[in-house]
Amino acid sequence: MRYLLLLAVATIGWAGEYPRTLEAFPGTTPQLDGVLRPGEWADANSLNGVKGWVSTFSPVSNPLDLAVKGYVKHDGKRLYFAFDVSDDVLYGIDTPRWLPDNNPKAHELTRDGFPWFGDEMEILINATNRWATPQENAAGNGQSWQMVCNLTKSRLGGVGTGGLMEGEPRSQLAAWTTYQRWIQTHAMDCAAKPKPGGKGYIIEWAISFDPCLEVAPGQFYSTALGDRPMGLNIALGDLDEKERGTGNFGNFHHEDWFAGTPKGRTNLQEWGTLWIRTSKKPAPR
Repeated sequence: MRYLLLLAVATIGWAGEYPRTLEAFPGTTPQLDGVLRPGEWADANSLNGVKGWVSTFSPVSNPLDLAVKGYVKHDGKRLYFAFDVSDDVLYGIDTPRWLPDNNPKAHELTRDGFPWFGDEMEILINATNRWATPQENAAGNGQSWQMVCNLTKSRLGGVGTGGLMEGEPRSQLAAWTTYQRWIQTHAMDCAAKPKPGGKGYIIEWAISFDPCLEVAPGQFYSTALGDRPMGLNIALGDLDEKERGTGNFGNFHHEDWFAGTPKGRTNLQEWGTLWIRTSKKPAPR
């Protein structure tokens, strides 16, 4: 009975149980080039991390080590995110491209590789607002998905060029194929570039309503549907020198999440909520 109630609540208004909400209002179309131009994101809503986020590995104690300022908006056809990441050490740029002991194939652009191995951001969306069990993860289709934007490797540019990578569940061929199609057809786009002088990087990310936000079988979000809540999680992954991640999976230094618990953050039920709004962002009072 409890899960039926949760399902009903999720369908009506909440897209996950974690009490964190982000709103995307209509705005101008940004240029996806890894540069945050003055005023380009002024009409977006913002978020700050990783203070107050959920830590999976070593907790962050200094914002110079790792922090992020994020932005979100839409232009009626695509959803846009930008992330301004502060990071004191950039993996594969300030360090050698070392490999984790548990996967010598981590940098292969195959289903054996680790798409999230590196300095990276992940976006996870549940467009349907539904889950059947507490442990249900993203399906890898337009209804729920988990994708990666890595600073130093990408599907289109290969190792050494930042951009999109197929995320989870990459072990399922159908999900892998769907994600690859989205990248190759530019249904989803991402630019990732180090900041001038280092000490961080910029990510700009575009997500097409169709085919990436499927609110019901064969139906994709449009502003004609009005305001809509969707499940949302965001991850920030940080690799530094290998020894700084000793004891953590893959020697990750940090991995911090917008919502969830350290072990359940990929479960749909544990995500926060993204509201896509159809009216303009209210003016500040």
